[in-house]
Amino acid sequence: MTTGFRDKVAIIGMGCSKFGERYDTDVDGLMVEAFTEALGDAGIDSREIDAAWYSVLYDSQSLGPSGTGASEALRLDNVATTRVENMCASGTEALRGAAYAVAAGASRIALAIGAEKLKDTGYGGLPAGSLGVVNDLFWPQVSAPGSFAQLATAYAAKHGIAKADLKKAMGTVSWKSHQNGAVNPKAHLRKAVDLDTILNAPVIAEPLGLFDCCGVSDGSACAIVTTPEIARALGKQHELVTIKALQLANSNGLEATSPAWDGSYFVTTRKAAKRAYDEAGISSPRRELSMFEVHDCFSITELVTMEDLGISEEGQAPRDILDGFYNKDGGLPCQIDGGLKCFGHPIGASGLRMSYEMYLQLQGRAGDRQLPDPRLGLTHNLGGFPHRNVSAIAILGRYDA
Repeated sequence: MTTGFRDKVAIIGMGCSKFGERYDTDVDGLMVEAFTEALGDAGIDSREIDAAWYSVLYDSQSLGPSGTGASEALRLDNVATTRVENMCASGTEALRGAAYAVAAGASRIALAIGAEKLKDTGYGGLPAGSLGVVNDLFWPQVSAPGSFAQLATAYAAKHGIAKADLKKAMGTVSWKSHQNGAVNPKAHLRKAVDLDTILNAPVIAEPLGLFDCCGVSDGSACAIVTTPEIARALGKQHELVTIKALQLANSNGLEATSPAWDGSYFVTTRKAAKRAYDEAGISSPRRELSMFEVHDCFSITELVTMEDLGISEEGQAPRDILDGFYNKDGGLPCQIDGGLKCFGHPIGASGLRMSYEMYLQLQGRAGDRQLPDPRLGLTHNLGGFPHRNVSAIAILGRYDA
């Protein structure tokens, strides 16, 4: 019988680069920026790290000048460094690898780091496909906005929601994130946007407008993990943050091959969420979670995910959004750091960037964004398209010895 690793792995340090159009540095520099912060936060020497996991999707853009990834960029002490990729869930996949190593006793202190350098190509969206997963899943069969626009249409049809009402709910999702991101110094976009501007923006793929789509950016984030016992021996003074659950679910092809799926929700998110709640001992996420970050590549994705996570009832996420339940001062704040909407989506880094915000909030160190006394935070990544995807969920919380 599996027992999971609830409270078996502690995060002792995290770091996050400034996200944006980082023409001032290369991908190695972004990793160094995040890693330097994490090392200082952990209060350790880099030679104490005995294993590392590095997440990156677009290797042709993001392996850096060294060509070897994190090991050379960070001058790690010749430790085993594993490159991982699981579409847009790659950052959380790196965290999973490092956490498993620590929980198994195979590693004393492990590093998870993710990075992506997408702006240097000069391309307006994601880079053009190459061999392997990128070519198979992203190009040329379908565009991301077009695919997620179909999700919006299916959701509205299933729940009988008028187009104008759905657009207002999606617009409010984006409005909320821009309000939050405006006070985050590491976000790419730091300007609040009024709802009328969002609702009247140019259409990208009906019903998705410009502000319903997250941008492209460069960035890196990382975590240093160990056991709670080692963390205490290292003299950690801040509130100790541990992993309560970490679950991934990959599509098995049902969505693309069976009429059993109606196109209005994510099978993988529902599966991963159930497993994560069971592992963390959560029976009512709406009541027990303090905050959460979801994969808002598009505003409709965030809206649907609120239901897939079991926080809003089916068909009721628009009402909760319009009622302000997910605002900073609402019942359960979502995207308190601004989300992908304001950070953009350097793919290998996004999952770890979400955990970085939860970590700061749980330690009371989030500055102007700080929430009152949070206890549990959830992050959610979605990789791929509605019909073929992976979902990753991490739940972090204060350590209860």
